Amino acid sequence: MKRIFKISSLALASAILLAGTGCKKIKDFGDTNTNPNVTPIPVTAALLTESIAELGGRQGGLSIATYTRPGYYAQYFSETQYPEASLYGVPQLEFAQNYSGFLNDLQNIINQNTNPETKDAVSVSGSNGNQIGIAKILKSYAMWTITDRWGDVPYSESLTGNATPKYDTQEEIYAGILQDLTDAVGSFDGGAKMNGDIIYGGDPASWKKFANSLRMLVSLRMSKRYPSAGGLAATNFLAALNDANGSIDQNTENAKINFPGGAYQNPWYVSYVVSARVDDAISSTMTGTLSSLNDPRINKYGSTTTGFPYGLDRPHAVAVPSGWGLVLAGQAISDADDVVLVNAATVLFARAEAAERGWTTENAASLYAQAVTASMEQWGYASGAAGYLAQGTVAYGATDHLKKIGTQRWIAMYPDGMQAWAEWRRTGYPVLTPAQYASNSSGQIPRRFVYGTGEYSTNNANVTEAAGRLSGGDTQDSKMWWDQ
Repeated sequence: MKRIFKISSLALASAILLAGTGCKKIKDFGDTNTNPNVTPIPVTAALLTESIAELGGRQGGLSIATYTRPGYYAQYFSETQYPEASLYGVPQLEFAQNYSGFLNDLQNIINQNTNPETKDAVSVSGSNGNQIGIAKILKSYAMWTITDRWGDVPYSESLTGNATPKYDTQEEIYAGILQDLTDAVGSFDGGAKMNGDIIYGGDPASWKKFANSLRMLVSLRMSKRYPSAGGLAATNFLAALNDANGSIDQNTENAKINFPGGAYQNPWYVSYVVSARVDDAISSTMTGTLSSLNDPRINKYGSTTTGFPYGLDRPHAVAVPSGWGLVLAGQAISDADDVVLVNAATVLFARAEAAERGWTTENAASLYAQAVTASMEQWGYASGAAGYLAQGTVAYGATDHLKKIGTQRWIAMYPDGMQAWAEWRRTGYPVLTPAQYASNSSGQIPRRFVYGTGEYSTNNANVTEAAGRLSGGDTQDSKMWWDQ
């Protein structure tokens, strides 16, 4: 150790001597820390592929709800061995990794395509306008799911290098999302399609329909705040509906992540096949509902048609007899199966509800039937849609329209618990009974995530201010802005 120290000291002394004689400034050494074999400009097509894969649940992303609890709250899934999340234990989950991961990648795409010094170089991945449009749409989708879990979160000052960004109100975030989606549609410039797109293959027309569909869904999410036909929610919904670029209304237009397998595997495959775990099952709430409606989708939603009882504590859960189904195909799922972000049925149900609320002049009953049919078709049961709709328990009928829309939408969104939980909070449909062995103090299904401990450590002033805006404080039972 002494010899090493002496050599290091000698080297340091020599460097100081040289600095005082032959080298006048540090810059004389040139770019000694620059690797000539690596480009300083990122490949934006690769950033897009990675960010989409993460959005689909890879590395704990957004859509696979078993990673983020909403699927338990919406009672799509049951925990089979270690029931904590489905019993509403306080999660205090962090959102920082969402910002540092896929959101940062998407913002980087936007930055590189707007920076005069890099925009020409990155255009090899597609025209600047097309890249900006796609990144803005995906960023809006991601921010929508984040604010719908926590409420007020960093938005306007996020992704800017600010280590302590303020928490924007959810009202401000919703306004920003709607504006970004509108701007994104106008960003597409007719140039080269963007590479790396594993949703629509870079097709601008499809992305515009996705953006308009999101605008309608985001607008409808504000229905508690703005219920009237002339209100802000209805106005934004109608503008998106009437946009000349259209919206998703058939399954060939669904926004879905086409996981190729291999390096990019479907997250359910990773959960059930790679990890070989069976901690999550289709819930008895879902199978019971499907069975009561003679719904053939029960054959595709789980690996068997028997659901696992929802809301049991561990002693009761481990005593449940075998035979219950895993989610989807369970351990038979393919690593290349798709993950759907938004399907035609969800958009059609939104249009049916908007018509029922008097926001539009469309025919609510017709759109409801189209939505149910689209979902049946998505799961391979198109031929049975007419008979299914003819049942009194399913047919639009003369009453309970919003209840039927809400229940069928809940069925059609499966397995996206993120959106199902949000729609249940907004509409109250379907009527869900809280877990029998709930561990939280209220015993009720949570309305939001509480802020993570990391935020209180690193951004205390801003998160404390945001928590103070919640009427019940930073708890699972406090309702966020649109939920009031």
